[in-house]
Amino acid sequence: MDRIAAGAAVIARARAAAVASWVNAGRRHDLTGWRASIGPLTRLALVTLLAYIALSILRALPWLMWLLTLAFLRAAWRAGKDQPQDTSEASEHPAAEADQAAVLALLRDVLGDQDRVHLSTVLAHLQHQGQGEGWTVADLRVRLEALSIPVRPKVKISGVPTRGLLRADLDALSPDQETAPSPHQVDAA
Repeated sequence: MDRIAAGAAVIARARAAAVASWVNAGRRHDLTGWRASIGPLTRLALVTLLAYIALSILRALPWLMWLLTLAFLRAAWRAGKDQPQDTSEASEHPAAEADQAAVLALLRDVLGDQDRVHLSTVLAHLQHQGQGEGWTVADLRVRLEALSIPVRPKVKISGVPTRGLLRADLDALSPDQETAPSPHQVDAA
């Protein structure tokens, strides 16, 4: 059940992020005021219309819900495969710090001489190295946040704002500063 719940959460976050990103992509940057918002409002109306049509179909054909439920359970089972099963990691705290140090080193490598990077770029780098197969950007974000690595919701690179990382945030988590409990960790608790 934990695996299905974790997979369902991953799917829900990924789908919500995808829909929100698609709706937000309709914004026109060459216009200002309410005219710039016509695109996202139109896309939001389309999403609402599609949801209404899907609900109407399910009301007309209720047996279809069984098929959709089975398909969703299968997808949640598969998505929950790589999720941690036990949320109490008190005994693994030193291992988590070692994992964080390794991930920070990888992220600095991906950053290179830049001061910011999109999560999609980090994911592409991981998958190029044969890691993170089948992951989405949402999966990567969840894993980074589990290691207390801050992910910014809108990092703009080449005019495209999306989830990403800043070098300043990573430098704040350097291993020499993490030997004593930091105020950031106390605030998160």
